[in-house]
Amino acid sequence: MRTTIRNFAFAAAVATLGVTGGILSAPVLFAQEGSDLPGQPDPSRVAGGSYALDPVHTLVEWQVSHFGFNDYFGLFGDISGTLELDPNDIAASRFEIMVPIADVTVASDDLKDHLLRPGKDGAEPDFFGPDPGMATFTSTNVRRVSDTSAVVSGMLEMNGRSGPVTMMVDLAGAGTNPMNEKETVGFHGRATIDRTDWGIDWGEGLIGSEVDLIISAAFEKQ
Repeated sequence: MRTTIRNFAFAAAVATLGVTGGILSAPVLFAQEGSDLPGQPDPSRVAGGSYALDPVHTLVEWQVSHFGFNDYFGLFGDISGTLELDPNDIAASRFEIMVPIADVTVASDDLKDHLLRPGKDGAEPDFFGPDPGMATFTSTNVRRVSDTSAVVSGMLEMNGRSGPVTMMVDLAGAGTNPMNEKETVGFHGRATIDRTDWGIDWGEGLIGSEVDLIISAAFEKQ
């Protein structure tokens, strides 16, 4: 499978998603300056231990070329997962993320219907079908790149198939969440996959085969 890692600076859209989550859950924090926010990209603030994904403030954005004219975006939410984090030995850290495909969010109701509808006359669905289940990413290797970034390799199970994916992950912030007093750590990640490797090949040649995945994830210490 062809899987591409791209060096990147996180787009304003990702930052906006993260800020929006904060506004919804804690409007009193909106006026704070960045240097005063509870979470900071300081690795010394990262606490080791077992974490659970915060489903309210975790999003996966997907982006695919539409006929080569422009890019189309969609979102997955209500994500669950776990993280075993050792800040002193990043290579020993492991995580698993489960994404409910059926909860995909797109701007077009017709497109969502197409993504989840059954195949015609008993044929395979064009995309996921009416009962797509979960997409599950399980890390198999974490390689430290710097104090705040790592390359994470793992296996993605989706649409009845499994294949390797590698993503670049950056520490977004760590600290204590003032709303629940839980130690929280957040990450931004990005990967590019070839959708045809998971049997999603409808519209190939018109819709891009490469799909960019942009992840904004928050984990709370248990």
